Amino acid sequence: MEPWVVATGLIFLYLAVTLVLGIVANRRLTVDLEDFLLYGRKAGFVVLYLTVVATYHSAFAFLGSGGYFYTHGIGFWDAGTWTIMVGAITYVLGSRIWALGKRFGYITPADLLADFYESDAVRVVVAMVSVIFTILYIQVQAKGLGYILAVASGGHISLEIGTLVLLAVAAAYLIAGGIRAVYWTDVVQGVWMYLAVWIGALVIAYRLFGGPLKLWRAVAEQRPDLLSVPGPHGFFTPGIWFGMMVALSFGIVFQPHMMIRYYTAASGRTIKWLGATTPIYLMTLYIPAALVGLGGALALPDLEIPDRVFPELLFLHAPPWLTGLILAGATAAAMSTLDSILHSNMTVLTRDVYQRFLVPNASQAHYVRVGRVIVMGLLGVGYVLSVSTFELLVTLVTLSGAGALQLMPGIMGVCFPSKRLMTKAGILAGIGVGLFVLYLTLVVAPHPLGLHASVWSLLANYLAAIVVSRFSQPPSAQTVRRIHGEIETFVYGSGSAEAGESV
Repeated sequence: MEPWVVATGLIFLYLAVTLVLGIVANRRLTVDLEDFLLYGRKAGFVVLYLTVVATYHSAFAFLGSGGYFYTHGIGFWDAGTWTIMVGAITYVLGSRIWALGKRFGYITPADLLADFYESDAVRVVVAMVSVIFTILYIQVQAKGLGYILAVASGGHISLEIGTLVLLAVAAAYLIAGGIRAVYWTDVVQGVWMYLAVWIGALVIAYRLFGGPLKLWRAVAEQRPDLLSVPGPHGFFTPGIWFGMMVALSFGIVFQPHMMIRYYTAASGRTIKWLGATTPIYLMTLYIPAALVGLGGALALPDLEIPDRVFPELLFLHAPPWLTGLILAGATAAAMSTLDSILHSNMTVLTRDVYQRFLVPNASQAHYVRVGRVIVMGLLGVGYVLSVSTFELLVTLVTLSGAGALQLMPGIMGVCFPSKRLMTKAGILAGIGVGLFVLYLTLVVAPHPLGLHASVWSLLANYLAAIVVSRFSQPPSAQTVRRIHGEIETFVYGSGSAEAGESV
């Protein structure tokens, strides 16, 4: 049997497993919007942990990070401090988001912000930011999936066909089982991709260099520039490192597919355990990625596209069955993010647009059906974006990494009581100014003074929000007491929020 048949067959076997999980999840599904969108707010620690880490680490972690190590060396580990920040943010901020969601029935990020700032305009803007700056990741993940299948098949399956097949599979199990199907498949994907990247990296390290330690010694002798900071191309300067840490910690947490996961937890204690342990998985996945990237820089020094270093090394130095299993892990990495983005965008469009403004009083079954139709629409949009290239699209993809970071002042204002309140006008002004400065400092004049664009945009956002808030009407005293009082009850005393603390 030809090697490409073995490798491709194992990937399709993995896809069949995910579809079966979707069918089983459908049988457990109740006709209830919270069950379809939020797992009935009953996600325990193991399920929530694996779906969160699998969603954080996408095709970039499996393929792109190896390319970063190949090109820029270990400087990428400096930026990797965001993995620790994510845990701290989840522990402190995520538990507060959970408490408010549990108490007031929030489903989307816009629910939380629109309720506190008493504004439908805030709801619309937050929903737009949530969708626009994540829907473009569908293109990134889908292209990664199509590339994996095209490489595994030795070119027998085109990029376009591979993209369509894998997009359709993700949409199919999401339509069938809602977020329960996403969570169950993410459990498999989280375990599979972690084992796959470690096994693949170790196989390559031993076959090419005799083991990880010998690999490091060879890099130190032949390419010491890869073991320096800011790296051979001077990329990882302190300003870039700090900006990436902010964008990849707070920016990722505030994306809708992550915030929605906080709402789904069974208890606040589950969220705190999640925050305490998430960095373990997130950090250690980059160890094998470094072995692949640094080893590839020695073994394949003239590789045209660095992101291809992992599959290229596998095809050259691993048996077909192992290559297939590992590339199935790469597929898992991309699909675990893709299905979450499809779900979050479906949730935002169903809840914040359709239910809020178009048909506000329909049955739960009606909204579930609408959500499924929206997934089909997102499937079409994702495919068109994936097989097309537009200049504007490239610009927006570049901007998307720090887009959700613009929600930070508003969310912090809700979750941390303060005498100086943000206002709806301040939040809207901050988002507008922040996005404009993000465009200027990322596209027009990249990273002024060596400081990452995400930092400039966030500073401008906060400045505009604070100034405008000083001269505009704050939320009503009743709303502030209701929401900030719930936060204080959850953090400092017993009450309604703490009642959900059982695991």
